[in-house]
Amino acid sequence: MARAWEADPSALFERRLGKPAEQLGNSDGRDDCPDIWQLDNGDIAVIGQDLTAAYEAHLPEGVSLAPDERLVVIPGNMLSAAKADIADA
Repeated sequence: MARAWEADPSALFERRLGKPAEQLGNSDGRDDCPDIWQLDNGDIAVIGQDLTAAYEAHLPEGVSLAPDERLVVIPGNMLSAAKADIADA
């Protein structure tokens, strides 16, 4: 059965949403850089810590992860900083 939405691995990074992790104090700029990007097809890429194993046994009712999905966590201030760059639905 096909999914209603499928990620397109050929989509390219178009623009950062919000501010860089280093500017927000969430990175020293070397190896840990959570980030949020809009892709050229309109999808959003989130770079964060993979905490799938830590959370998968505690997901809320009705929430599930497909075998090819990962739960990532980013700093809250990063999403708040991106708010102005995210269009209203």
